[in-house]
Amino acid sequence: MAKRTLSGDQGDLRQGNLAAILNHLRQNESLTRTTLAQLTGLNRATITRLVRELIDSGFVYENGLQASTTGRPAIPLNLNPDAGYIIGAEIGFDSITAIVTDFSPTIVWRQQVEVDLQESLEDIVERACSILEAARDYARQHSPRLFGLGLGLPGLVDTHSGTLLFAPNLHWTDVPIRQILENRLNIPVFVDNVASASALGESYLGAAQDYNNVLYLSTQGGLGGRFVINGNILRGAGGFAGEVGHMTVRDTGRRCNCGRIGCWETLASQVSVLQRVRERIEAGDSSLLKDMISGDLAKITIPLIVDAAYSGDSVATAALRDTGHWLGVGLANLINAFNPDLVVIGGMLSLAHDFLLPEIAAVIAKEPLRWLRESCKIVIAEHKADAVLMGGVATVYREVIENPQKWI
Repeated sequence: MAKRTLSGDQGDLRQGNLAAILNHLRQNESLTRTTLAQLTGLNRATITRLVRELIDSGFVYENGLQASTTGRPAIPLNLNPDAGYIIGAEIGFDSITAIVTDFSPTIVWRQQVEVDLQESLEDIVERACSILEAARDYARQHSPRLFGLGLGLPGLVDTHSGTLLFAPNLHWTDVPIRQILENRLNIPVFVDNVASASALGESYLGAAQDYNNVLYLSTQGGLGGRFVINGNILRGAGGFAGEVGHMTVRDTGRRCNCGRIGCWETLASQVSVLQRVRERIEAGDSSLLKDMISGDLAKITIPLIVDAAYSGDSVATAALRDTGHWLGVGLANLINAFNPDLVVIGGMLSLAHDFLLPEIAAVIAKEPLRWLRESCKIVIAEHKADAVLMGGVATVYREVIENPQKWI
């Protein structure tokens, strides 16, 4: 029994050491063995042995020679972009998108298809399977390893079972999406809420890498938020913490898809922007968007609205500014409640940051608790509308980095 315990401890120690090396190489463009020894606290012999293992398995490569003050040239080490590929995907309320990245991670393949909310669950899942099969096939043709798929979904997700419990905008309940996809694709599948995936992506691969207390706000379809503390997502007792889009900000207005009146996402989401624009055009207001869509209001999209706003269109500009105001109202409450040092806004509305951020700042500037707002920076997600997709990639990427023995 003692030997098994010792063996397990040694295996855990080796796993931890390999993960530490990979993490330092992930966070730094290039490191030598000597620098890795200093950063990890491991002796040079251990570093040499573990690095050789990572090189032999294709995770790390030596990148030329570098002059050394001690006389012997040092050899820089880098993560190998060709170590394997990862699929990131999103099933949204109006589209299904998938990307494939290498281990940099750099996007090397992308595909998107539009969906209609009137389509059946079975039809949308079948279309998702088709695009994900195309991503899988591309990855297998171009890389020795396919690490897995990270999928973002717009609703409450049980990450342990991989079940989409409730998606109000899709009108789905209790869909065992991970089981469906793993059976169809025969690859590891990781499923999470779009906000959680995006928050991890920005913390691990994006704008929030150097911050410890982060609020990520997802504007992809509805409105969701996640709090990231020291790199870990605050999930709450049931795993659903951060459904901020359904906090009440006023007691009148449109009924939310969750069934309540006054939810924040009815006033400050992608859907609310589209509604504002369509209502103004239906009321007879002049807009460049009429020509862009040939009179078909169903063709209005956020990128078109942003383009129109940059061209001086008053309908588009007013819709975005109204949305920015309500984003500020909700964010002011969250900043006061959680005191983050960084707020990251991602998703489709991040494309409209030039119109949203001034309105958000104007609202927050009126808050009396200046100490909280002054300690908080508000930025746009580094991956913007791709935040969910890169979050899916980050979910798999982190799993590989932290559990490298599975692949070596």
